[in-house]
Amino acid sequence: MKVENKIMPDEKQMEGFLVEDNNKPIFMVNLLKFKEKAEYPDKRETSLSGEDAYAIYGKEVQDHLAKVGGKAIFGGHVTRLMLGEVEELWDQVAIAMYPNRKAMLEMISDPEYIKSAQHRVAGLAGQLNIETNLMGENESS
Repeated sequence: MKVENKIMPDEKQMEGFLVEDNNKPIFMVNLLKFKEKAEYPDKRETSLSGEDAYAIYGKEVQDHLAKVGGKAIFGGHVTRLMLGEVEELWDQVAIAMYPNRKAMLEMISDPEYIKSAQHRVAGLAGQLNIETNLMGENESS
């Protein structure tokens, strides 16, 4: 299994996300890997670590989630790998709930969210963002 951290979805992944919404809750599992030092897109000087920059995003994203009816479900540091094998562990895991895909798209398109997302981009070396739904709530229902 090939694993590759990214910061933004590719075209195929976005197409899949934009297919007809089944109007059911989604839970985004985020496996986060931080840069050692934050690097802002506008090239500003900063003494923040990647984790510190992402923490600013994490705090601000709470309001953005609430605005679209979503919420943070869980966040924690990865401490060790219990089962399986990967070359390198992620630093943190976060799970967010959105009422549906449309709500997530609304959030990430909001200009105020985009301002907050600069901290996300500055802090992340990459991540896996895994869309899940409740058992029995599959795409065809």
